[in-house]
Amino acid sequence: MRISRIALVAVTAAALSACSTTPVGPVEVTRFHQPATTAQLGQTTVFIETAPDMDLGALEVAPYKEAVARELAELGYRETSREQAAQIAQVSLERFVSEPQPKDGPVSVGVGGSTGSYGSGLGLGIGINLGGNKPDQMVGTQMAVSIREAASGNALWEGRANFSVGTESPLAAAEANAAAVADAMFREFPGNNGETVAVKVNGK
Repeated sequence: MRISRIALVAVTAAALSACSTTPVGPVEVTRFHQPATTAQLGQTTVFIETAPDMDLGALEVAPYKEAVARELAELGYRETSREQAAQIAQVSLERFVSEPQPKDGPVSVGVGGSTGSYGSGLGLGIGINLGGNKPDQMVGTQMAVSIREAASGNALWEGRANFSVGTESPLAAAEANAAAVADAMFREFPGNNGETVAVKVNGK
């Protein structure tokens, strides 16, 4: 039995692809609200601010506040000063770099067989040293947005989003990351109360 050169190349290409591609996972989103408050959401004025007691600086949070502002505008909100706003949207953010579990090792592909009474043996081995035992770092983002009545401080809606992506991905950059997380959080707004959903990143 012969193994063609084309088959060997195909197996090698598949191994390379598996090693070099880091898939983009979904954004995990949870929303909270009460039926009585949904009528108050959208079509009013809002002031967007950073939540108190945040460890990150203003420059780091700014792309996420801007992304939230764009999403709220699409929902009919009009951004104004705090004094004129009917509602307040507070944005809290955490970003961190994590190390995934080490991989088993470089790519290894094998096809084996043995000689028996009715056939001959077959053997194929491919070894590709691509540093498979060195895992990619991941950038994690946790964002929460709370929308409250400006006058009373009563909570109207809250959303939480978690997203992880490889440090080499374009979505690791702050502006792209913020846009992806905010889009997922406000998709199908206001969402189902207490339900956690995995939202696919647009274009991925």
